[in-house]
Amino acid sequence: MKIGILSYRFDYYPYLRNILHKLSEAEYVAVNDLYSNLRRGALFANRRLGKELFQIFNLNNQFEDLDLNRVDLLHFFNGISYGRTPWVTSFETIVPRFAHLVTRHHGKEIAHGGLNPLTRRGLEALAGKACLGILALSQSAALMQKDLLKDYPAEYAQPILDKMRVLHPPQETLVQEVITREYSAEKPIKFILVGAAFFRKGGREVLEVFEKLVRQEKLPVRLTIVSSLRIENYAAQETEEDVAWARAKIAENSDWIEYYSELPNADTLTLMRAADVGLLPSYADTYGFSVLELQACGVPVITTDIRALPEINNSALGWLIKVPKNALGEALYTTAEEREALSQSIRSDLAQIVRDIAADPAQIAVKGTAALERIRKEHDPAAYADALRQVYGLARQKT
Repeated sequence: MKIGILSYRFDYYPYLRNILHKLSEAEYVAVNDLYSNLRRGALFANRRLGKELFQIFNLNNQFEDLDLNRVDLLHFFNGISYGRTPWVTSFETIVPRFAHLVTRHHGKEIAHGGLNPLTRRGLEALAGKACLGILALSQSAALMQKDLLKDYPAEYAQPILDKMRVLHPPQETLVQEVITREYSAEKPIKFILVGAAFFRKGGREVLEVFEKLVRQEKLPVRLTIVSSLRIENYAAQETEEDVAWARAKIAENSDWIEYYSELPNADTLTLMRAADVGLLPSYADTYGFSVLELQACGVPVITTDIRALPEINNSALGWLIKVPKNALGEALYTTAEEREALSQSIRSDLAQIVRDIAADPAQIAVKGTAALERIRKEHDPAAYADALRQVYGLARQKT
């Protein structure tokens, strides 16, 4: 079977994580289309003009090739196709993923919109015969999709719901078993935070909390950070000044912080294997792939309780920080007051959790062993491949 993948997405992490090379018998073929060309042109024009005159968000998530690509099946991440070639989409929040819809779940109240021509076309594509499967990464994503479809006629909503299923990402185990370690002032507990979007993933709170715990309370802990400190105009609303603050704070505490701006994935995994506890006290995350990787190393993780994180982490496997959320599990961060309340929740609970770990480090191995076992049971790559074969099998029946 030839499976078509957008050519400019062949090195895109979500495709590598969830779609590419999951079936040994399949051939993965790079494909192009009208929207890929429009996107390329828009990016070129924006660079030449020095400003974002042309928006590319919606271009990323639509596909139309007039059925010229000779493949058996197309598989997208967050995308939809308007053609007749059979296709499947995996998604993290909602589909169709259009700019006017994708932020509807932000804030205390869920936004509702009308059926404009673009939304109608997207829903028609998802409900149509060519769409064989709609794969939610989590129950959280499925809940958001169901909530979105409440706004639209059953002629679109029901066929989409009939084709939707939850399929959590695959994850191979990265260690065979958890090794119990001894901890002391000379052998401190090693924590690790991985993620380019440092501030969205709770990086400021981690630095503030750990500095106090190390400098004032003298806890035997160390911190590894792998992050480019990327600025996002998103949940944490960080600025260049925030990045400068973080760089200075890391430098000031280099005696107990090990920092990397970027690393090859293999080297990052090596650091994860050497860690004792993972960190993802995130403001906003659709899934939390780093949590799976840490758990696969037998490393328990401290996370917030947003979106899909409670589906993959709990008090038996790690630690959950409860934060203010809306009815769909999204943290509240749209106003300065909400961001401050969110930050306070993270700082308070994170500090207490780290103190508790330092007081009783034996729990690290217990939770790490449970986390590793959960990966084996719930994220088995072979079971994931079989689920894809079941969905893709519909394409063979059509050809």
